[in-house]
Amino acid sequence: MQKTSLRMTKAFPRPSQEAPTEIRHFTLPDLLPPEHLLALNLTLGTLAQLACEEGLPHLIAEQQFTNSEICVLLPLLEAYPHYCPYEVLLASFTNGQITEAEVERCRRRLSLAQAEGVWDQEMRPVRNVLSRTRMKLYAFGIDIFSILETGYVLMRRTRQRPSG
Repeated sequence: MQKTSLRMTKAFPRPSQEAPTEIRHFTLPDLLPPEHLLALNLTLGTLAQLACEEGLPHLIAEQQFTNSEICVLLPLLEAYPHYCPYEVLLASFTNGQITEAEVERCRRRLSLAQAEGVWDQEMRPVRNVLSRTRMKLYAFGIDIFSILETGYVLMRRTRQRPSG
């Protein structure tokens, strides 16, 4: 049997007896059916799609995410239905938290990188993690789309994954 362990990181500390597991809920209108919601367990790194049918909760889909993937997924979920700017994703990815000061620092960092012609290299780690996150969101019928020179947005998945 596989052992389950709690993650121990700065961004997502291990819960103690006094600190309950932090679970964030998202309804995502137009992405999920009306009776469905996503539950993101920040301690375990799991995202579950739940539905209430006949008064009982049902698990529709569940995926495990790494800490890096959670750092890009959470701002996308919080921004929905709007886009999430590059600097917000970078702030969350590099710091694990999104503060105004960190977002402003990342905005300046990206502006400088663009002026120096190294913007792609600066965002490559975030794009790599977004790619893995995108694959895991397919189980929920959700995709991550890039908005040119702006950021990323969650949308309903319309493309079919190739079988093979």
